[in-house]
Amino acid sequence: MIAEELNTAEKNTSSMSKIRDYAQFIKLRLASLVVLSAAIGFVIGSSEVDWTKMLLLILGGFLVTGSSNGFNQILERDLDKLMTRTQNRPLPQNRMSVNEATIVAAATGIIGVTILAVFINPLSGILGLLALILYTFVYTPLKLKTPFAVFVGAFPGAIPPLLGHVASTEGFGSIEFAAWLLFATQFIWQFPHFWAIAWVLDDDYKKAGFQMLPSNGGRDKSSAFQVLVYTLFLYPISLFPVMFHMAGPITAIIISFCSLFFLWQAYKLYRDLTIEAARQLMFGSFIYLPVVQLAVMIGK
Repeated sequence: MIAEELNTAEKNTSSMSKIRDYAQFIKLRLASLVVLSAAIGFVIGSSEVDWTKMLLLILGGFLVTGSSNGFNQILERDLDKLMTRTQNRPLPQNRMSVNEATIVAAATGIIGVTILAVFINPLSGILGLLALILYTFVYTPLKLKTPFAVFVGAFPGAIPPLLGHVASTEGFGSIEFAAWLLFATQFIWQFPHFWAIAWVLDDDYKKAGFQMLPSNGGRDKSSAFQVLVYTLFLYPISLFPVMFHMAGPITAIIISFCSLFFLWQAYKLYRDLTIEAARQLMFGSFIYLPVVQLAVMIGK
């Protein structure tokens, strides 16, 4: 009896460990944030929310994002061993084989794109596939070659709200002007967001040969200045939905408050050039995007 209970406990522990590994492999928290952005885009584009369609968007978008993250870890498995932040992932620790990881990443990608293309509209499927290909086969290998990879990675990174808005349209799907406005905000936001992360993790990135900061000098005034410039441009771009009458004055006030506070954080990084200032900017970026997107959604 005791042996059976111990055996059951070991199986449960093994099952939970495998679930944790899969969650780490697809980057569960990151995938959830990406899907939130797509869901907000869907609501903004809908005159009346189709909840079934929205749930399918969330499922399809989650699977495609998880697939992209999985392929990223497969391609970088040897580099992940070198970095403190990533060395405990399933592939570097041999808790998951490359074959298993490839099957999981391929299956989630195929199912996710199929859900988007068949059950929502074909253009949503095309955008999901495009994001997966750009992230996996262009951005990921480019990270070892040039800081320009951040610019390339900003394209698939900005697709979720665009895809969400397209998912709200009928027939083949169409990209309306409002969808491009959502895309523009998320595209520009990624530069201070990624560079703040890169500033905090620069030493770890260098172990794997990644140069993610925009300046060859790394954590220098030039990198901080570029962070400041992009954060400055983010303010008027994030107000485009208000300028084009997608939302009203309350939304403008919320966006202005968030943008000015975010800009202040970027200025502090430029002034101090410290990891702590970059960490504050990084956490500020996590808050900024969903608050601004929710403000547009509610203002609509």
